[in-house]
Amino acid sequence: MSTLNVKPADSCAYDMLALGEIMLRLDPGEGRVRTAREFKVWEGGGEYNVARGLRRCFGLKTAVATAFADNDVGRLLEDFILQGGVDTQFIKWAAFDGIGRVTRNGLNFTERGYGVRGAVGIPDRGNTAASQLKAGDFDWDHIFGKLGVRWLHTGGIFAALSDTTPKLVIEAVQKAKQHGTIVSYDLNYRPSLWKSIGGLKKAQEVNREIAQYVDVMIGNEEDFTASLGFHVEGADENLLHIDISAFQQMIETAVKTFPNFKVAATTLRAAKTATINDWGAICYMDGKFHQSRQYPDLEILDRVGGGDSFASGLIYGLMTTGNGQKAVDYGAAHGALAMTTPGDTSMADKAEVEKLMKGGGARVQR
Repeated sequence: MSTLNVKPADSCAYDMLALGEIMLRLDPGEGRVRTAREFKVWEGGGEYNVARGLRRCFGLKTAVATAFADNDVGRLLEDFILQGGVDTQFIKWAAFDGIGRVTRNGLNFTERGYGVRGAVGIPDRGNTAASQLKAGDFDWDHIFGKLGVRWLHTGGIFAALSDTTPKLVIEAVQKAKQHGTIVSYDLNYRPSLWKSIGGLKKAQEVNREIAQYVDVMIGNEEDFTASLGFHVEGADENLLHIDISAFQQMIETAVKTFPNFKVAATTLRAAKTATINDWGAICYMDGKFHQSRQYPDLEILDRVGGGDSFASGLIYGLMTTGNGQKAVDYGAAHGALAMTTPGDTSMADKAEVEKLMKGGGARVQR
């Protein structure tokens, strides 16, 4: 493991570029999708959420590489992205056939959950423009070489969308490395996405190929196990309640297998109810484990996007401090704050994040 060598900000047009799909999120609020009469509309996508958090909370220059069908839904998504301050010049616009038979924009019906009722996501994303992206669709030499990008972030959800998106991700990470751009990757294993394109075997084949070019690998125990083939004894869905040393051993094994991993990180979540979670995070950097401040009994309004906000805080900390402890503290605090507001994306600002990192409470601000 060695320290990240991030390009100077003044040498690049962008601090960070995200590659992935962005969907329209339809949120029934406190109700259920099956009985809803109205929805609140947001935008969201695992990779994009990180770019938006870095822009809106931390003030970095970010962009997104994705595709939309050129209709009013696509333009609504573009408008959300513009409101978030993320650059849109790398959006590909696909002709809309009038019905969505050939290409369309993705929808994600998402319930926040409450108490004993867990959060539920019901994606509707077949034949989307983003899922049809393929190698050769972006001029990476122009983006990474001429314009300059300090950091590329992408993930396992986008890699699993179709037969063509894995090849695009591999092309992107290879080109990023050629041009000295740091690469982070969120494994984000979703069995339902891999099912029709080869299942677990294909997921491991694709993710292990991508992993060779990754500097910062993010994922929970299930992600490392399913996507990369590593295993930790005694793990369950509540990582705060497992033997952390066993999880650390798995990370150490992963780093030996992929010595290019300069940082490996995960959130630690124990879901007591949908609205009460124990929350924290851990990262491995320079041969040491760094554990964040713990947030026991964290009250949650909307958990969706909490992991993405952790990733954006982690990346900000790594880019600006190069310190593993500070980075994981930024990530955990930002993720905690993001889950106190609705929608996939963060509504926090850097001052709030840094206050929480120092142990600041919820007293009224006047």
